[in-house]
Amino acid sequence: MPNALVLGAGIMGLSAAWGLARAGWSVTIVEQDDRPNPRGASVDDHRLIRHAYGAERGYMRMVDEAYAAWDMLWADLGETLHVPTGVLALGEAGPGWLAESRAALAAGGHAFTDLGPAALEARFPILAGAGLGDAFHMAPGGVLLARRIVAALSAHLERRGVAFRRARAVAADPARATLALEDGTTLGADLLVVAAGPWAPRFLPGLAARVTASRQVVVYLEPPPEHRAAWAAAPMLIDLSEQGGFYAVPPVAGTPLKIGDHRFSLQGDADDPREAGAAEAEAILALARPRLRGMAGYRVLGARACYYDVEPRERFLLEPLGERALVMSGFSGHGFKFGPLLGLAVAGEDRMARAAWAAGHG
Repeated sequence: MPNALVLGAGIMGLSAAWGLARAGWSVTIVEQDDRPNPRGASVDDHRLIRHAYGAERGYMRMVDEAYAAWDMLWADLGETLHVPTGVLALGEAGPGWLAESRAALAAGGHAFTDLGPAALEARFPILAGAGLGDAFHMAPGGVLLARRIVAALSAHLERRGVAFRRARAVAADPARATLALEDGTTLGADLLVVAAGPWAPRFLPGLAARVTASRQVVVYLEPPPEHRAAWAAAPMLIDLSEQGGFYAVPPVAGTPLKIGDHRFSLQGDADDPREAGAAEAEAILALARPRLRGMAGYRVLGARACYYDVEPRERFLLEPLGERALVMSGFSGHGFKFGPLLGLAVAGEDRMARAAWAAGHG
């Protein structure tokens, strides 16, 4: 039986282990923290899945494949940790992400409904249409319950015989498919998969010029009583205003309403604390105030930071490091939706030839 060594127990490392275990590999995962790792890029209440991808038609096409991979995972887990909500996209009129998404969606046969300011307010009274340039709504799309997924997948892999070792790696040798651990131990395998999120450039010096750790802040809110029913039925919201867009995740499955910033800070260190300061939270709230009605009535429940591993063009890296190692990196906050699909790719016989596909060129 071939054996694999995976560095990192976030969604990518776990998905790689899942795919490999399904394909008959013996797998060991090395993780430096608890599972789910509270510092991990993939450990929060939510991540989103949607077809709208601007001009990135390769990733748009991959979303249907991603849904199929998630269905395989739900069957293995025995539960579905996804809440369909639909997608509401807002932005400027004229050329840009919305227009590019609309063209790509139409070419791909995906239905959507265009909305003007009056129609937006009539359909979603929690939102203000003032200053709206363009908008559309799609029924497909939803919320992936990220923390619960990572926990359930980790437990499933343990039951399946995947070995977990809590240890801090200090060096990787792709040529030998080995990891050196802080305690002096060296682990080796037939295949090494480096899926260490924002920590990955520490193990692969060449990656530091291509992937940057980026501190991203989210704020959790409780809507006022008069808005709670509307939010409970709301779609995920993507606002791409040039004045400062934001995204909002509705309070599904017992989770709070969450808002965050689309922009990448490209600052900070992955080992920094995850608590967010008042100024960081206020910067996020300021983005949402023009669009959310009655923001003064919303109660702030808390704020925290996570760290993304950002590739400048937001292209995923699923690349060989010689003949016996792969890197999974550069997921830039939008990779979670493709986790199981990428895990199946790692397990495929053509794993060393999937770089262009993973970069959205498929």
